[in-house]
Amino acid sequence: MERKLLLLGLLRSHEMHGYQLHEFVDTHLGASIHLKKPTTYNLLNKMADDGWITYRVEQEGNRPPRRVYGITPQGETAFQRLLRDSLADYKPAEFPGEIGLLFLDAIPGQEALSLLQKRRAIVESMLRTLHSHGEHPEGFQLMLLYQTRHLSAELEWLDEVIALLESRSQDHSPGEGRTDQGHG
Repeated sequence: MERKLLLLGLLRSHEMHGYQLHEFVDTHLGASIHLKKPTTYNLLNKMADDGWITYRVEQEGNRPPRRVYGITPQGETAFQRLLRDSLADYKPAEFPGEIGLLFLDAIPGQEALSLLQKRRAIVESMLRTLHSHGEHPEGFQLMLLYQTRHLSAELEWLDEVIALLESRSQDHSPGEGRTDQGHG
């Protein structure tokens, strides 16, 4: 539902070919939306079959022909329905990296600390990328603010866990082995 909403919403602004759609998502929304090229094209084909979008074939120079997609009136109706469903519903966020936290105490403390610091660097980089996008139209800006808030909370939480692990490693001599780290 969300991915179709995204593609339809982008096509509302102007016609685009599949590669443009995928590149826009990857470049501007990649911090929180993962949409692979095959998935993009599969969704576009499905929405074309459903009558939500149309396409025309375009060829530039020696490049292979490509489809340029546009939204139909049925697609606008579907977009409006999907938009209302999305705004009215809440789905808990999925955090794929949280499973590893369950077993944090299965590796040596310094290694766990090092790995979490690497994770922190990734989150910090994603946050910098979001900040580099500048100002955008209202809806897009709200999404960027939403993503920024989540990444900032993740960064704050990681700082707390790293500080906890650092203090615990200082409280124990190296020969004592690993202590129970809890689950964050």
